[in-house]
Amino acid sequence: MPKLKPNYELLQSIYDISNEFYELFLGPTMGYTCGYYEREDMTCSEAQNAKFDLAQGKLKLQPGMRVLDIGCGWGGGMQRLLENYDNIHAIGLTLSKAQKEAAEERLAKVKTNGTFEVRLQGWEEFDEKVDRIYSIGAFEHFRHEKYDAFFQMAYDALPDDGILLLHTISSLHPDEMKARGLPLTFEIARFIKFIVTEIFPGGQLPSRSMIEELAPKPGFKLTRVQSLQPHYVRTLNDWAANLQANKDKAIEIQGQEAYDRFMKYLTGCAGYFASGHLDVCQYTLEK
Repeated sequence: MPKLKPNYELLQSIYDISNEFYELFLGPTMGYTCGYYEREDMTCSEAQNAKFDLAQGKLKLQPGMRVLDIGCGWGGGMQRLLENYDNIHAIGLTLSKAQKEAAEERLAKVKTNGTFEVRLQGWEEFDEKVDRIYSIGAFEHFRHEKYDAFFQMAYDALPDDGILLLHTISSLHPDEMKARGLPLTFEIARFIKFIVTEIFPGGQLPSRSMIEELAPKPGFKLTRVQSLQPHYVRTLNDWAANLQANKDKAIEIQGQEAYDRFMKYLTGCAGYFASGHLDVCQYTLEK
């Protein structure tokens, strides 16, 4: 069986634009996934940190553990890990050079007794042992044909008491949409095409049932699924408001076309999470 290769070119076409542009709507955490609004008065940045805390709190972390962050982005999750847990060795994987540099710069400022390394590396190339794994908002890039290999890699990397926390968006299968009375219109199909060609080229969403069927194949037990669906509606609305508030700066940095493209994405996606066509869940998988 040929060895799988990470798709560096596609991911760098998405994330190796301007860190400054992303920060205009993501804020200082640079968390680019669903926030967790524990309280009504939470800011977007507070909700991002609460999301990282929620995910990492499910890992049963102990001092001295090696923790792998697959798709570490700009390092916001690793920062929380190093700030909140004692003597952790954090390993972050990203395919983006811009993200790697920004994450290293961010983490170098963290006061911690732990250690970290950020690698320009895909999970397909990772063959070490770690104690815990989490992946937040990266699974959407892997594509269906790699799912079996991903779950097998994670299972093989973990000890007997290992835990994988997977945070990912999911879409409904057309049959599920029909069963729930949700329309599958040309408008929806066009929006999905826009997302996978202009926002996340090459991306592919799993269905929840796909994860629930494939993750146990190597031996994982799915012990919890937590939906954050309404939290993504608010996250996207907050991002859109942030980008709109920084419109002039965004256009100066990246151009009118990029600004319009991202506004279309942020405002459009919020509607599909609100309608139930899209969901986002944290899956706790234990050996």
